[in-house]
Amino acid sequence: MNAFTVCRQGSRCWQRWLSWTSLAPQPLQHCSPLQIPGVPTARGLTSKATAIRFSPASRSLFDEPLGIAVQGLGPRQEVTLRASLRDEAGELFEARARYRAADDGELDLARCPALPGGSFSGLEPMGLLWALQPRKAFWRLVKKDVQTPFRLQLEVLEGHGDDPGRLLAQAQHERAFLRDGVRRVPVREGRIRATLFLPPGQTPFPGVINIDGLGGGLCEHRASLLANHGFATLALAYYQYEDLIQKPDKLHLEYFEEAVNYMLQHTQVKGPGIGLLGYSKGGDLSLAMAAFLKNITAVASINGPVAITAFPLCYKDKTIPALLCDEKRVKVYDDNILDYSDICFDPFKAPGNQSLIPLEKAEAHLLLIAGQDDRIVNSKYFATEAFKYLQARGKENVQTLIYPGAGHCIDPPFSPFYPIGNHPIFHKRAVLGGELTAYSKAQVHAWLQILAFFHKHLNDK
Repeated sequence: MNAFTVCRQGSRCWQRWLSWTSLAPQPLQHCSPLQIPGVPTARGLTSKATAIRFSPASRSLFDEPLGIAVQGLGPRQEVTLRASLRDEAGELFEARARYRAADDGELDLARCPALPGGSFSGLEPMGLLWALQPRKAFWRLVKKDVQTPFRLQLEVLEGHGDDPGRLLAQAQHERAFLRDGVRRVPVREGRIRATLFLPPGQTPFPGVINIDGLGGGLCEHRASLLANHGFATLALAYYQYEDLIQKPDKLHLEYFEEAVNYMLQHTQVKGPGIGLLGYSKGGDLSLAMAAFLKNITAVASINGPVAITAFPLCYKDKTIPALLCDEKRVKVYDDNILDYSDICFDPFKAPGNQSLIPLEKAEAHLLLIAGQDDRIVNSKYFATEAFKYLQARGKENVQTLIYPGAGHCIDPPFSPFYPIGNHPIFHKRAVLGGELTAYSKAQVHAWLQILAFFHKHLNDK
């Protein structure tokens, strides 16, 4: 079944945010003040007359909507809002937007559209977060240490223009990755190198394994956010981490099977099956696990191939070769930026192609998420062809979500746009694809669909 419907299982604040994103910009005179009973004025203000208010007040989760309002401005006063944060490497990300206050001097980003001339325009309550862009070219915002928050700095500056006037107010807000009570447990069991995130409480929780794309190491940001929503989530490394292989020439499915067994034997993981969340290369690994391993109940793949890629995959006495590619198909853009989206041979058309994952063997529910403008993997084609492939074999366990204007990186909500980066295999600048505003909508919708998908298929067992 195809789906692109708004998840109805979100919280009230999520429903409000989704309604905001569907509205066209409204006339400025209709802006009205934001009422937040009992919320103290933000810290660090430079003017007694002008105040920034956040909702929640001082700390929120990274994937949660954040209310932003400015009070104490003059009637219809023009101001520039500038947001910034530094990542753990010290790299600076910035966004700015131009606004005009309402007649009563209130500026509520949920009601007042941004004027042209900034990082974005229109009614975009979270634009100052998802429009953050790095000073350093081709730099991606990824949280390495999820136990500490990002610190968002917000400034209100007088006037518009390239060089706004004096500072009227400033405040900080923390964007956290772990809800209070969520436990982060390093896992070194047998060959497994991972981190387990457990929600508060001692009762068993539905279990999910998160497998990231190529690049190596241990990536925890998606897993930590999933745990905040009630899932015992294992962030699994599979190469270039601690004593794992550094430069693999093949991968072994037995390693991933060991991770599945670890989760099912854990006293705080609810069985009888678990979910898998795979991104990019992690997507084809997750689909292969569903095809060959037992006790996989639900798989969500984000821009993942449906054939084995990069490295052959071995399981017992069987080896699935990696999908063949032709580097002559690479497109070259200005500044030697490369487009790799068409270099792989079609796994559905090549006769006897052994790289195609036998999806018909999977008993799990499958959610295939694809950015229509993905320039690393032809993920739209893979998702739509996989849907037809399974339908032709009488399988009805697959759902697809195709997002126009989204590229390869469909990250958790409110992540900054990342359209050009380094290719993890060819180690060259590569187009990842996408368009800023469409991407911001896709990441929110996809995340809500993933949460609803796992809640439905893992909690109902």
